[in-house]
Amino acid sequence: MKKTRSRILFGILALVVLAGLIVRLFAQPALSRPYYSGDLPQPMVIAHQGGDGLWPGDTMYAFEHAVALGVDVLEMDAHITKDGEIVLMHDERVDRTTDGSGLIEDMTLVDLQKLDAAFGWSPDGGQTFPFRGQGIKVPTLEELFKAFPDMRYVIEIKLTKTPIAQPFCDLIHQDDMQDKVIVASFHDGAMQMFRDACPDVATSASRGEVTKFVLLEKVFLSGLVSPGYEALQVPYDPSESLGINVLTNRFVRDAHAKNLKVEPWTVNDQALMQKYVEMGVDGLMTDRPDLLLELLGR
Repeated sequence: MKKTRSRILFGILALVVLAGLIVRLFAQPALSRPYYSGDLPQPMVIAHQGGDGLWPGDTMYAFEHAVALGVDVLEMDAHITKDGEIVLMHDERVDRTTDGSGLIEDMTLVDLQKLDAAFGWSPDGGQTFPFRGQGIKVPTLEELFKAFPDMRYVIEIKLTKTPIAQPFCDLIHQDDMQDKVIVASFHDGAMQMFRDACPDVATSASRGEVTKFVLLEKVFLSGLVSPGYEALQVPYDPSESLGINVLTNRFVRDAHAKNLKVEPWTVNDQALMQKYVEMGVDGLMTDRPDLLLELLGR
């Protein structure tokens, strides 16, 4: 009886190993997208919200100054208004950053552009608000595309009641930006809807996809993954990932083996920036692009 049980267990184990080998044999690397083509800086300097540690994030003021600094990529958050316009703001509500209140998707563009988009930004924890009353408005994505058609963009989308995937995709194609944009989302559903609408635009892994890759990588099985995305944009801070230290040298190597780019967020300390530069990451999202550019001697 014991011998029979042992044979059964051995047979099951052998089948599992064989299945894993077959899956690994047929697993494919990530597609090579135009977004990552050309002679790219290593790493790319990605201005989070245009540099929210320096000026009011997700505003034209921030994006203009980030471009003037010499960043490689502008990162932002896209929402859809009640009247179907794609606008830029970090939160789903306007309360934290402006002098208004309410959900963006319940407001028209005219409503939003009456607000002071710099009202809530403070460099010193709320002691001063130096950009209030300076006429800084909530920008549209089209406005930004028109201003900087040659820049690269990381654009995060939220899961909204109002469908955003198709109008967002239409805008990307209208302005011929499909090779300049990579789309991100924490939400698996929002990401899938965007990929269905816009299969020719690069995307990063959603939260569920990141989790799957990380867990497999931790048990040396990341080779089983056939990514439907081009980048792993992951937190550097373990507190943002259930206490798991995601960013390791092996993680970067395993991601690169799958033709995936690694772009951690949101790194604002120069010592940490140096650590991840030495690790070989492909981009760094930061609220302080000035510090990263200084570190890189640019």
